[in-house]
Amino acid sequence: MSQDNPEIPQVDPQPLTGVVKWFDPVKGFGFVISDHGGPDILLHVNVLRNFGQSSVADGAKITFHAHQTDRGVQAASITEIIPPEGAQAAVLTDIGDLDAQAMADTPLQPARVKWFDKAKGFGFANVFGKDEDVFLHVEVLRQSGLSDLQPGEALAMRVINGKRGVMAAEVQAWEAAIGSDEGGGT
Repeated sequence: MSQDNPEIPQVDPQPLTGVVKWFDPVKGFGFVISDHGGPDILLHVNVLRNFGQSSVADGAKITFHAHQTDRGVQAASITEIIPPEGAQAAVLTDIGDLDAQAMADTPLQPARVKWFDKAKGFGFANVFGKDEDVFLHVEVLRQSGLSDLQPGEALAMRVINGKRGVMAAEVQAWEAAIGSDEGGGT
């Protein structure tokens, strides 16, 4: 097919930055407000999944490529998601007292979501090769730039022994964790 084919959206080679206005994982879409202004940009769940996530927190900063369609501008790919700045304000007591360097030294472990209920604010995951359930709190997701998780979703987690048992202190999309760990680590 030709690059001149008007039915094939042309992706802007320059990345854009913006803020997630809202994203609803049940509906499968949301919108981004570009730092350069203009109309809201559609963010479809498939674009997030290609980045390795099934959700994104409202207010998260995002770097992405977009294209123009007959329905408006849509995100085509994501290169970076930074959690919302206010997410650090609501720290759980289990992880609030942890030393930042000690947390960074805790290895990321591959895990799969067992279940997560956003309305209840928590769920559980299993680290690969271990039978023990790991508690996942919604505030940890927000601090990690996520808003919801789906059963079976692959994650990377920093797991600690909290005051109430084994819990995730940090959660990353598996693909993002692989990219951030290529310099050495786990």
